[in-house]
Amino acid sequence: MRKMIRALSLLSAMFLLAACADSHQLMKSNGTSGFSMAPDEPLYVSVPRDGVYGSQRYNGSGMTTAQILQGAFLKYADNVSYGNSTQSRSEAWEAAMQAGAIYLVFPTILHWEDRATEWSGKPDQIEVKVQVIDVATNTVEASAIAKGQSGLATLGGDRPQDLLSKPVNEFVSSLYDRQ
Repeated sequence: MRKMIRALSLLSAMFLLAACADSHQLMKSNGTSGFSMAPDEPLYVSVPRDGVYGSQRYNGSGMTTAQILQGAFLKYADNVSYGNSTQSRSEAWEAAMQAGAIYLVFPTILHWEDRATEWSGKPDQIEVKVQVIDVATNTVEASAIAKGQSGLATLGGDRPQDLLSKPVNEFVSSLYDRQ
């Protein structure tokens, strides 16, 4: 009987830990593997449109995404600026040229879902596509999709943007670690 209680206790503890864990995933495009960046190359990060889920618009999610990307690139690059409002790709490319950037970092929010996970049982989710574009040629040099999903036992503290840093940092690190 004691063994049964221990086994159930251990199983319950493992389930609780698994429910608390966030999951992250980074899917890089095939062309990304040979590309690398230098710390002295100036970058411009554009602001994507805010995330939407159904009829819910998450105001400020585009600016938050740009700031997370800027922070990740600042760990490696000396000069990273970002826009102050939402820009299309052509507007962002023009702004990057005016800023003297070598690369344009162009994010697109594909999925942004902020749920009351603690009572609904539905996790927060995020999916953001990030393209690194050579400003001189206007060609995509690297691309990835960063995904995240919260655990089910969040105790009300998680937000979608909390799920973005880890896969974004992994992507940015991969662009500089080849040197």
